[in-house]
Amino acid sequence: MCVTVVKKVHNIRNRPYAGAMNEDPSPGLRPQSLMLTFLGNYVLRRDIAVFSGSFVELFAGLGVGEHALRSTLTRMTGRGLLARHRQGRRMHFGLTGRSERILLDGEARVWRRGAVNEDWDGQWTVLSFSMPESWQRQRHDLRSRLMWAGFGPLGNGTWIAPSKVDLGPVLASVEGLDPGRHVRVFHGSAGAPTDVTQMIRDAFDLDGLAAGYQEFLDRWDRPDPIPKAPHDLARYLWMMTEWLQLVGVDPRLPVQHLPDDWPAVRAQKVLHELRERYDAPAREIADRLVEFIPVAKAAAGD
Repeated sequence: MCVTVVKKVHNIRNRPYAGAMNEDPSPGLRPQSLMLTFLGNYVLRRDIAVFSGSFVELFAGLGVGEHALRSTLTRMTGRGLLARHRQGRRMHFGLTGRSERILLDGEARVWRRGAVNEDWDGQWTVLSFSMPESWQRQRHDLRSRLMWAGFGPLGNGTWIAPSKVDLGPVLASVEGLDPGRHVRVFHGSAGAPTDVTQMIRDAFDLDGLAAGYQEFLDRWDRPDPIPKAPHDLARYLWMMTEWLQLVGVDPRLPVQHLPDDWPAVRAQKVLHELRERYDAPAREIADRLVEFIPVAKAAAGD
């Protein structure tokens, strides 16, 4: 049952682009996901708030209408991901402490850790949990947090991750959970007669992960990706949003225990090559389109 949950999460987060099936070049990505990508690339570390009209103009080029864009701003503000800053009659939106933490984590996953684990030290984190039957919501929340942290289920409340994971933030985010009573955590290497390659296949959805990276390659590993895109900023934001969704469900499994043609290897190379192509022109377009005001740095506890 837990394996099915992993597969469902992957499929939801890696829907194919709408533009791959019709003449509309706009990918079928959620406005909030695109917004987080934009904020992570062009607002993070700048202590600015962006004029709402700039978002409307910019996101129109990404295939997001004004009503959907303004609804996204409202929802993200309500969830503590954006802060409103009024100047005269104009409304601007900046980061909060919460959104900064999310964006920094995404940045680390993409550019520091990457999707390919070529230097695994053989260490695992093993977690088991036991909760009352009535705690359905807490179990669901914990499973979701564990998948985001790179864990896969072995069954009977036992989960594994191919690294030493700091579980403090994961466990603290599950409301009502008392880790000392409900959770047990161990670190170490696998011993005989464990077949590590088979264990990985049992705990993680390799087929689903591979399919996501192959879809990425089908769209981006070509001389002129998405030729009907309005500009390189749109291409860059679409590409980075899709990649963030991929690494968000990728546990960075040791490459020596994966198939020889594991598509994440080529996909990550393509990502870096296209970043070199798109980054400068995309930033120039963003600087031209975005009006902003300086604001005080978001408080860490926001």
